[in-house]
This record gives sequence, structure tokens and C-alpha cells, in this order.
Amino acid sequence: MTEWQDNQPIFRQLADKITEQILQGIWPEGEALPSVRTVSADLKINHLTVMKGYQLLVDEGLVEKRRGQGMFVASGALSQLRTQQRQQFLEQQIPQIAATLAQLDMSLDDFMQQLKQHIEDAA
Repeated sequence: MTEWQDNQPIFRQLADKITEQILQGIWPEGEALPSVRTVSADLKINHLTVMKGYQLLVDEGLVEKRRGQGMFVASGALSQLRTQQRQQFLEQQIPQIAATLAQLDMSLDDFMQQLKQHIEDAA
């Protein structure tokens, strides 16, 4: 069962969860998402909440509604999400990293060496 946070509406959290799953490859482009009823029953949330979460994804261009067939991951959704995440990384995380390096008086070379090690460990 999913744990819902109080700081955001459940429909937004559901949309974020599906977005993350698209990025992870769980829902490939063109793949049908589970029906509103299925998600509602599985997560024990109101079907209107699920519909609102799905509609948010439609509005963002990540999911397409096919009449009589359901909701499908839109073509280009993965590329769109990766572009958004890259932009967010460049605008938010890079400045934080730069500020932290300055605060710690850590050289860029030291940081790069550590980063390379983490990348190798993750591979």
C-alpha cells in the first residue's frame, strides 16, 4: 500500500508516482495504464481522485486518453520527462552543489573524483 503525504493532494502524489514509473521504464510509451477502478481499488482511494491524477498527466502531455480504451503513456513522454528533470537539475541541484563545494572548501577535482567513484559504483 502507498503511504500518502499530507503536504500535497493525493491526486498530485499519484501523478508524481506514475511519472516516476514512466522514467523507470515501468510504463513504456504506448503502454496502457491500469484502469481508474483498478487503481482506486488497489490503492484504496476515491476513483475521482484517480481520475484527477490521470487528468493531470493528460494535461501535462504525458498520458493520452483513448476513447473506450483507457489511458496510455503518450509518445514522447519519456523524452519530455528527461528534459524537464535535466532542466530542474541544472537550475536547482547544480547551484546547491556549487554552494556546498564552496562552503566545504572542496576543490572541483576532489568532487569530480568522488562523483566518478559513485557513478562507477552505480553501474
